[in-house]
Amino acid sequence: MTDDSVRPGFWFKPKAFGYGATPVTWQGWTLTLAYVLSAVLLVNHAGWGHPAFYWLLIPSTVAMLWISWIKTDGEWGWRWGR
Repeated sequence: MTDDSVRPGFWFKPKAFGYGATPVTWQGWTLTLAYVLSAVLLVNHAGWGHPAFYWLLIPSTVAMLWISWIKTDGEWGWRWGR
């Protein structure tokens, strides 16, 4: 297995430094890009501090974290390198 490969069905790998995961497949990158673009559009449309901003951003953030957690090839945890 190379550093950027994951088992079939997984889209992310645990980060080498810090906590969380990083995308390594096109599905993971698409999910990440879609989340960032939706957050940018939400800020542009509703603006910071608008109630709709929080009502939409918080559930989408939770969904992004949940999907990336279940699609990570390995456990999330704090890492100081390999």
